[in-house]
Amino acid sequence: MPTVLITGATDGLGRQVARDLAEREWTVLVHGRSRERAQEVIPGARVYVADLSSLEQVRRLADEVLAGEERLDVLVNNAGIGSADGASRQESADGLELTFAVNYLAHFLLTLRLLGLLERSAPSRIVNVASAGQHAIDFDDVQLERGWSGGRAYTQSKLAQVLFTFSLAERLEGTGVSVNALHPATYMHTKMVLAARGSSLSTVEEGAEATERLILEDAGTGKYFNGLREARADPQAYDAAARERLWALSERLTS
Repeated sequence: MPTVLITGATDGLGRQVARDLAEREWTVLVHGRSRERAQEVIPGARVYVADLSSLEQVRRLADEVLAGEERLDVLVNNAGIGSADGASRQESADGLELTFAVNYLAHFLLTLRLLGLLERSAPSRIVNVASAGQHAIDFDDVQLERGWSGGRAYTQSKLAQVLFTFSLAERLEGTGVSVNALHPATYMHTKMVLAARGSSLSTVEEGAEATERLILEDAGTGKYFNGLREARADPQAYDAAARERLWALSERLTS
């Protein structure tokens, strides 16, 4: 059966997708920060523990997957922190703006370290869980040392995921590995959303349906989806120079 690694699989969208795929008899690799919580998602599933705010732990996570798994058919980069997860600017273990580090940079590093396994498992897929909330990256202040806000930090990190998706799709052309990004649903009923705004507008099941479509079906590559439909991202995502600038910055920050 196919094997999928889902980051942030202990709650919300990640947990729903993990359980849905397990019911389809997929081999689900459950990632979380807590082994105990991860083991509760799917009894008997293989669990990988890492705090994505540490690049050292991201590298260890990738190395453990490479050592423990013979194939990887799908990587779902889902883990993230929201706009209400801190009242002020915080930094990761590596001294980087925390939201950018967790939501984007950790997944950039994890994906690149797992590419060899994904290519050997082709046809395979990468699904980046982004958001319709997107803010153009200010390359003079990527770490948001000036004018930080939780909303700006979150929306910048999510647009970075989309830029990464488009760049990676170009680089993977002809390998059999597809990569797409999506906004799964608007204000799903998750802890993150409830903490940020106190109420929800859609269900986790709706978001899971859109995410699982990209896992289970051939939707092409290098695309951004809003729910079940292909959509346009922020204009910066279509700026080749901005995409290359982000890629070079990401390589430097994770080296």
